[in-house]
Amino acid sequence: MEIQKTIAGLNFTNPIGLAAGLDKNGEYLDILSNPKFGFNFGFIEIGTVTPKAQIGNKKPRLFRLIKDQALINKMGFNNLGIDQLIINLKKSNFYKNKLAKTNPIILGINIGKNASTPIDQAIDDYLISLEKAFNHADYVTINISSPNTQDLRKLQNEDYLDNFLKTLKLKQAELEKIHHKKTPLFIKIAPDLSDLEIKTMSEVFLKNNIEGLIATNTLLNRPALKTPNTEQLSGGLSGAPIFSQSLKTIQAFNLYLNQQIPIIGVGGIHSPEQAELVLNSGADLIQIYTGLIYEGPGLISQILSSLPLWERQT
Repeated sequence: MEIQKTIAGLNFTNPIGLAAGLDKNGEYLDILSNPKFGFNFGFIEIGTVTPKAQIGNKKPRLFRLIKDQALINKMGFNNLGIDQLIINLKKSNFYKNKLAKTNPIILGINIGKNASTPIDQAIDDYLISLEKAFNHADYVTINISSPNTQDLRKLQNEDYLDNFLKTLKLKQAELEKIHHKKTPLFIKIAPDLSDLEIKTMSEVFLKNNIEGLIATNTLLNRPALKTPNTEQLSGGLSGAPIFSQSLKTIQAFNLYLNQQIPIIGVGGIHSPEQAELVLNSGADLIQIYTGLIYEGPGLISQILSSLPLWERQT
């Protein structure tokens, strides 16, 4: 039986998505959407992409923590820029099949600011990329939570957030009229948030009619790890050790949002049991990244086979 849900006005054929970061430039969509390789995603998010190409932080910047089933990264939004991402996207069979309406996989484009852009001018970068991505994406994710771009997480503060989102929503409305299509905005947030911050952010998200929340990005406040000498490694932690903190964040946002904004749960999902727990804790969809690295694409089918009750909502 085909399973499907309508979330933020988009029809998802299954609840498992690829998180942003694996395919930053939209170069591997034809592989990542091919079920012959076990990639049975319901949605794929590419990026994070910035207006201008940038090389990111100095290498080494990605560390595999095998004992912990985790990664630490300080990539710094290395990417080829929004224009090249759109070129790559248009070349793909994935995109051509979407235009022909034979590819049901939802596409998200995740956008951020250039490292050289001052934080008080960050909105300009997001507006540039939103305008360019809008007509090609099914949804656009506003990444305000990467720990690897200086001051980026300041955009989560109440002082910035309300005006920042207000400006983005005005641009979204303008682009809807131009392109005669709706492209919802999702916000990607950090797991390192206090309950008060979650409550305040939830109020701002509801006030500005944000269509979706992606919880969460990588973790800075790390728990104890099995891999030695990780204290000297800077960057965000992903994978199994952040599952508990990510889940708590999802549960808290679910409480304050009162099911008025869909939540995409991501962070440390390595098993069907964890996927089910996230969905039962308030998430409408899930994304995987580090779990895919360690468990392989078979994790997708394992999760799908464990979720027989994920049915169409009317």
